[in-house]
Amino acid sequence: MPAKTGKEYINRLKKANNNIYIHGERVKDVTEHPGLNGAVQSMAHLYDIQFEKPEKMLYTSPTTGNKVGMTFIQPRTIGDLIARREAIQEWALISGGMMGRSPDYLNAEVMAMGMANDLFAEADQRFAENARNYYECARENDISLTHTLIHPQVNRAKAQHDQKDANVALHLVEKNNEGIIVDGIRLLATQGGITDEILVFPSTVNRAGAEDDPYALAFAIPNNTPGLKFISRESFDYGRNSWDHPLSSRFEEGDAIVSFENVFVPWDRVFVCGNSSICNRAFRETNAVVHMSHQVVAKNIIKTEFLLGVALSLMDAIGIDQFQHVKDKGTEIMLTLEAMKSHLYRAEYNAKLDKWGTMTPDYDALDAARNWYPRIYPRLVEILRVLGASGLMGIPTQADFENKEIGELIHRGLQSKNLEGYERVQLFRLAWDMTMSAFGSRQMHYEYYFFGDPVRMGMTYFDNYPKDELKERISSFLSNVGANKNADITNT
Repeated sequence: MPAKTGKEYINRLKKANNNIYIHGERVKDVTEHPGLNGAVQSMAHLYDIQFEKPEKMLYTSPTTGNKVGMTFIQPRTIGDLIARREAIQEWALISGGMMGRSPDYLNAEVMAMGMANDLFAEADQRFAENARNYYECARENDISLTHTLIHPQVNRAKAQHDQKDANVALHLVEKNNEGIIVDGIRLLATQGGITDEILVFPSTVNRAGAEDDPYALAFAIPNNTPGLKFISRESFDYGRNSWDHPLSSRFEEGDAIVSFENVFVPWDRVFVCGNSSICNRAFRETNAVVHMSHQVVAKNIIKTEFLLGVALSLMDAIGIDQFQHVKDKGTEIMLTLEAMKSHLYRAEYNAKLDKWGTMTPDYDALDAARNWYPRIYPRLVEILRVLGASGLMGIPTQADFENKEIGELIHRGLQSKNLEGYERVQLFRLAWDMTMSAFGSRQMHYEYYFFGDPVRMGMTYFDNYPKDELKERISSFLSNVGANKNADITNT
């Protein structure tokens, strides 16, 4: 099956009947559940866009000749890289960048690991073949993926093998002729249960030693595999209409704890089995983190544009766009946006072919962006909240406007410089849903921890930054100052 439509995406979910729990109940149909339906419909829309704009969203498969999703492409030229980015941003425009786990994120990962599969061969040649075959399978069947990277927060001061209950975290139980048995808990699968399959991989930042080999696993299985459960957090889609909750009613992706209860994984779906060394190196040495970061930075540019658009609309609506401090706050958002664009364009135009023939963006540019954005996004949200001020609290619902006794009162009373009350409140509800609702708070928290703890990421960034040349330059400068001073003394 080539690229799928939204209807095919929904039909797959109905047929799969994934084992997901939310609000204490087992979900009968994720496509109709009020806490999940909004995200499902939005995902379906993304898949439909592939066929509405095929020239941008699809390309011809190199193996089957079918039309497949552009976000799966192995870029071989800078033009391919830009084409993939344009497809990524086309999808991001639908949600204003609010769907952080749209399918393109993991499509980029499986492509990178599928092409750079020889790392997995260090343990077993078939694992390399599995990675390559899985990329082909995902691309040719347009498989939607969730993923899980981290162990439960039991005691972060200890490695997994030293935990009081070392069997809480997902671990290897058994190997047999057909595959492996795994058991335990993993965090935190965004869109868990509303996708086709789950990709289990190690963390991008947490390193493990040989004693943690039983926890060093990478594999992919269908989300309806026996023994697999998704335990979703409370939904921030409260079943309200999209006027009252313009973002959360459509783009609440959900996050789930994943429970594996003696789950069987066939050998042809295993990429790493009990090898912490390979897990520690997987993302960087396959360039998966580079291609994932390319998707994230491209998405975050759209997100920043959306936030800036809301801020500018809000300023204009209530006539505050001429005040000095307001302009300065708008400038902060603009500078962030332009800096992110610069990182992206540097990454693309400095891209080089890796040894597997994949055009790979300049990681230095993307690494800077992915370390910086989690630190700056909370400030952008704060700016929008400050600009909205008390207006973000005075936001009646659509039902209030429709009430004959009070509707006209608030319509008149909440008018603004150039908007009637109904339109002004609609704009402010959008700003509120982006900053102060449960959905908006989750967005800020999500961006802050997108790639892991920003402090730990910053330490890694600092340790890996090329520092010697800069220090040598200062040493040389000071040596020259000393030499010149001595020469002056001699001449005197």
